[in-house]
Amino acid sequence: MSLILATDVGSTTTKARLFKLMENDEWRFLISGEAPTTVEAPFEDVTMGVRNAVGEIEELTGLRLLSESGIITPSRNGEGVDLYVTTSSAGGGLQMTVAGVIKTMTAESAERVALGAGAIVMDTLATDDKRKVFEQIQRIRYLRPDMILLAGGTDGGTIRHVMKMAEIISSANPTARLGRQFRLPLVFAGNVEAREPVKEFFGGQFAMEMVDNIRPELEMENPGPARDAIHKCFMEHVMSHAPGYDKLMTWTEVPIMPTPGAEGMMFQQLSQLYNENVLGVGLGGATTNVYSVFDGRFVRTVSANLGMSYSICNVLKETGIENIVRWLPIEIDPFDVINRLRNKMTRPTAIPQTLENLMIEHAVAREALRLAFLHHKFLARPLRGVQVKGRDIGDMFKQMSFEETYLDMLKIKWIGGTGGLLSHAPRRVQSALMLMDGFSIEGVTRLAQDSVFMMPHLGVLSTVRPKAALEIFDKDCLVRLGTSIAPRGEVDMESGSTVMTVDIKMDDGTTIEENMPAGTIKVITLRERQTAKVSISPEKGFDIGAGLGRGLDTEVEGGVVGIILDARGKPLVLPEDVEVRIAKLREWNRALDAYPDQVYKRKG
Repeated sequence: MSLILATDVGSTTTKARLFKLMENDEWRFLISGEAPTTVEAPFEDVTMGVRNAVGEIEELTGLRLLSESGIITPSRNGEGVDLYVTTSSAGGGLQMTVAGVIKTMTAESAERVALGAGAIVMDTLATDDKRKVFEQIQRIRYLRPDMILLAGGTDGGTIRHVMKMAEIISSANPTARLGRQFRLPLVFAGNVEAREPVKEFFGGQFAMEMVDNIRPELEMENPGPARDAIHKCFMEHVMSHAPGYDKLMTWTEVPIMPTPGAEGMMFQQLSQLYNENVLGVGLGGATTNVYSVFDGRFVRTVSANLGMSYSICNVLKETGIENIVRWLPIEIDPFDVINRLRNKMTRPTAIPQTLENLMIEHAVAREALRLAFLHHKFLARPLRGVQVKGRDIGDMFKQMSFEETYLDMLKIKWIGGTGGLLSHAPRRVQSALMLMDGFSIEGVTRLAQDSVFMMPHLGVLSTVRPKAALEIFDKDCLVRLGTSIAPRGEVDMESGSTVMTVDIKMDDGTTIEENMPAGTIKVITLRERQTAKVSISPEKGFDIGAGLGRGLDTEVEGGVVGIILDARGKPLVLPEDVEVRIAKLREWNRALDAYPDQVYKRKG
């Protein structure tokens, strides 16, 4: 095996990546091709977009990879590839509705399982979600999901509440979004005692899969069987009815994987590779997916209304124009910004042609990251109901505790990003700033990004060729941006008081000492894969990870940006005065050389 082709059929763009086995028996990324996705009218055939993307690789390399029947595989007579794999999120990806008994317990566990399987959760239903029954029925009918996940009850407990949810789903009798003639798949992962009653009640209304309970006990979550069943139903019932996917499925022997699921696999690989807590994001055209691996727990969330092309105006709606404009270092009419975002939504494949438009999209990205992370933290929290073990499940409706997220930014050591906007940013430092501002990064954190947006491709490849996927990921995919050093604590940007002092000892023995005043940011050059020893001394009231006012000695890794010393305060609070805020943003951008200086000269 010497050539592997991987594609990702995205909501906006279809991306093809070609990988090659080199003479030293090491797999490397060779070349890429891209084309608009063709899932919608007038084409309604995703294989056309795949052909166009792969055709670009053919033109650039001189190889023949396509025939009338599809991708040439296995290779023969110097034509084709040895393996072809693909992922997809086109046509909205896998859209699911989940249902459980208690919203903050089994329904929340069901939502985590569906998200972890790569689905977009359109709605979460529960007996205590405060909606009337007819409202829940109307909601299911309106959404028309691709699949339903029903959970609820601990093994051996009462089945009354589970049957109530089954009645609501049956009464709704939803019509499939794709393929009106086929039975909608329903995965039941609840109380084992309810299996036969649920099966008998539904009869042949749904294509049912019975799997082990997601919450067999209040203290335990068992996501694996339900997640596997979702993947199975996705392939057998959903993909086969999407436009052109029946043909695409015949081109590859490896099951097509949802793009978010493949991305999540690579962030898990990153966590395993360095044995560290990882936070990742996939900033797409229609959705923003956030992934965390914290103390061994993996959580994925998808914000289906936050994206950078089709959903860019949804970001505007969710956050408001004021929150977007506050990130712009130029004076611009907010109504002008709104109109530019509307143009982007109606022309989703367009790329910014001016520096102003580029900065506007980067401002929207910060808000998409911020809002998606808030959603993620809502689900990245301890299991509910554990503290009330021994009580009847009916008592859970009366009182629930609401724990905060277990994610601690000071303990997250890697933050990575993928997606077209991050991967194709003209300057890598722009990606670093978007991650730092959107997630409000604290502590000592290594920053990384996907080089040319190939994490989904490597995720599905890792299921059949893990060694090849890991080699390409480490050498060609993972761009090490550098290390952010940002103490937690509020600052007065006008005070000029010191936030921290940092002593940096380079490998060559040279030492750099930096005193960081409040509201400042600075870059120290340290190349990729180089390390340096740092001694950080935060002032009283600031925490770098060792406690308030306590110093920290550690080793940092460089990158294409370097070491970023951030004394702007965390959480970052921008000045309210417009002129002061714009001046500060320009000061930070100039300190990092984030944008060409002429953009400020044109705007005064």
